[in-house]
Amino acid sequence: KDVLVGSIDVASTRVESAEDVAKVIRAALKHVPKERLYPCTNCGMVPLGRDVAAGKLAALAAGAALVRAEV
Repeated sequence: KDVLVGSIDVASTRVESAEDVAKVIRAALKHVPKERLYPCTNCGMVPLGRDVAAGKLAALAAGAALVRAEV
């Protein structure tokens, strides 16, 4: 089965760092094969401001890129 792992906390307006996101992905990779893992947000981002949402999505992409370079 494919697994979506919530690597971004949408209940907070704090924008995660790329390393924060990468840490969550690395932890998930201990249990899920890389070809089955899909990093994503932990829920919808509608309540967030546009600038916060954009920052969180950028962090998600950057964190995934960090881990992708490692595996």
